[in-house]
Amino acid sequence: MSKLTQIIEDYFLVWVVVFSLGGYYYPFVFKPLVHYIPVFLGIIMFGMGITLQPSDFVVVVKYPLALVTGVVAQFAIMPLVAWILCMLFNLPALLAIGVILVGTCPGGTASNVITYLSKGNVALSVAMTTTSTLLSPLLTPLLTYYFAGRWVQVQVVSMFISIVQVIIVPVGLGILVRLFLKQYIDRVVVMLPSVSVVAIVTIIAGITAANAHALHTVGLLAVCVVMLHNVAGLTLGYAAASLCGFDHSVRRTIAIEVGMQNSGLAVSLAIGHFEALAALPGAIFSIWHNISGSIVAWWWARR
Repeated sequence: MSKLTQIIEDYFLVWVVVFSLGGYYYPFVFKPLVHYIPVFLGIIMFGMGITLQPSDFVVVVKYPLALVTGVVAQFAIMPLVAWILCMLFNLPALLAIGVILVGTCPGGTASNVITYLSKGNVALSVAMTTTSTLLSPLLTPLLTYYFAGRWVQVQVVSMFISIVQVIIVPVGLGILVRLFLKQYIDRVVVMLPSVSVVAIVTIIAGITAANAHALHTVGLLAVCVVMLHNVAGLTLGYAAASLCGFDHSVRRTIAIEVGMQNSGLAVSLAIGHFEALAALPGAIFSIWHNISGSIVAWWWARR
């Protein structure tokens, strides 16, 4: 089992590419998975809850300014950059809402791994991910309404309920399970990253299949916008941390946390409240931010 989980984790990008191609060339096989995206996202969030420990929350006391700066940058930089890109490229309405959804979502759990590989502050990264996730039921719908209201009608209350269901409830259950069954959880916690990889790959395959036809017409445009969005988040996140005078490890952490989004949540919200095309930027972001994050981690680890 340990060898299997190692293979799943080590070849994450390979699985992403393989199943993305599978969804593109065999959409009839993978398209039904779209209906289960909230379930797969809930599994990922449940795993996040299980891994949280009391020490993760001590960071609030140890690095209060860095935590606040990172979270503010998260919900200020990424939505604004998303809106600017939508205006510059004159994106179709559904693509625009997809890009903005990515921008208004909280940080993704993959950022914690990339921070570790980049020799950043892992405890701060976990605290930022947790804090932005807990704030997302309120801030994500409101920011989406503010930045995307010109393109589509945004149901703020309905979106709030969806985020609570697929994010807050699973994370809370995970925390409770770890609290009451800690002696059993520690034995299987090493498998959770592999479970998350399988869930992420499944989500990407389903969304690619659902948008197989659209990729012919808007695929290149969506990829360009998503790449610019991610790179801008990494760059501006680092710049914001530098302006506040933080050390290099904190700068790296905030940059990664700002640039790497919970694109799975963006996909789930797009499918649940809009149309399949709106989920395309989130699916592309899921692939690209792991590639860019790995490159950044390799570069910073050498320095």
